[in-house]
Amino acid sequence: MIELENITKVYRMGKVEVNALRGVTFSVAKGEMVAIIGASGSGKSTMLNVIGLLDRPTSGKYLFNEMDVSQLNDNKLAEMRNRELGFVFQDFNLLPRATALANVELPLIYSGGVRHRRERAVEALERVGLGQRANHKPTELSGGEQQRVAIARALVNNPTLILADEPTGNLDTRSSAEIISIFCQLHQEGRTIILITHEADIASQAQRTVYLSDGRIVNQ
Repeated sequence: MIELENITKVYRMGKVEVNALRGVTFSVAKGEMVAIIGASGSGKSTMLNVIGLLDRPTSGKYLFNEMDVSQLNDNKLAEMRNRELGFVFQDFNLLPRATALANVELPLIYSGGVRHRRERAVEALERVGLGQRANHKPTELSGGEQQRVAIARALVNNPTLILADEPTGNLDTRSSAEIISIFCQLHQEGRTIILITHEADIASQAQRTVYLSDGRIVNQ
């Protein structure tokens, strides 16, 4: 489903070039749960941004469901992100003044013309065990509950691929275990998941682990 071939990403800051990815070749099959692990600065987040169509590679080939995404313009990429991808971030990225339900509805609003939007958002919250907290704002929720809202938001459009960037990075041990349990359950249901982490115990829950160092895959 995901095929990266000799992907590079170079950031230019004035006269300085930073090689964030150096010839990455990597694939993910439909239904896999893959962890990408590496130290800070290894290129994990850059790799997620490329896979998630948030950033274009400097060179190389990226196929998403056999489509060469380098041929798509920015509008098409945005449509594809909203339709095919669900994102979960370390900092939750919830709107602080909106309820959990309103936060989960956002991707459906961006899609436009989605029927039964409220019902789908409620169903997604119930899927992560937060149906009873739908009308609470993020400040009224624990960190673990906020991350579950973020997972519900990622699920509401029924995406082809879920991308999670350090989803347990701001959580305590108990909440981390609960969040990873949700991802494992989603994987068992057939979801394709790419999990970015620097924690070996979190990565061990995935079906396969890819090690990244200095912008290169050193083991997969």
